[in-house]
Amino acid sequence: MTFLEELHQQRWDDHRYYHHSRINQLLHLVSATCFLASYVLVFVNPVAAVMAAWPLAMIVRQIGHFFFEPKTYDEVNQATHEYKESVKVGYNLRRKVVLGFFSSDEVARGFVYNLSILWLIIGIGAVVFRSVQLFFLMGLRPGIVWATKILTDPFHDWKIYHKAPYFIRKGEMYDDMKEWYRATPTQQPAKA
Repeated sequence: MTFLEELHQQRWDDHRYYHHSRINQLLHLVSATCFLASYVLVFVNPVAAVMAAWPLAMIVRQIGHFFFEPKTYDEVNQATHEYKESVKVGYNLRRKVVLGFFSSDEVARGFVYNLSILWLIIGIGAVVFRSVQLFFLMGLRPGIVWATKILTDPFHDWKIYHKAPYFIRKGEMYDDMKEWYRATPTQQPAKA
């Protein structure tokens, strides 16, 4: 596969396996907004950028995955949850637990600043660490493609999840993925 084909494949697998819930899609839209703000803020105020990215964007994003996505057999993709976890290139649910979240009642500027820098380092380190892991497990390009996917996910999430509030209002709580299968006819669901 070319770089762009592999990026498309990783995005497709991520969407079809981990974004059925419309609530999760809405939370990803909120998360993407926070990440896009942090992309701008990192040049002006790195502390605010990290606070928008970690405590806001990452927690909202992970709540969607951990609490709103079904962990049962995936009828749409004909795959078990275990299979989906095994093919996830980046951080699957099990690996996400190692990233952790910090909390504290202390809000003094020194603490907030230091915590922000720590989160920035953890965020960059998590992407670099998994990319290097993928270099050894799958090759150089899959690791670079995954890092590219992670860094550009906020833009992509806005593109594909901006209608999530509309569907939730209509009472459609899960994406049937029909639109996605029509858009990518060559991509068939993996069999478990």
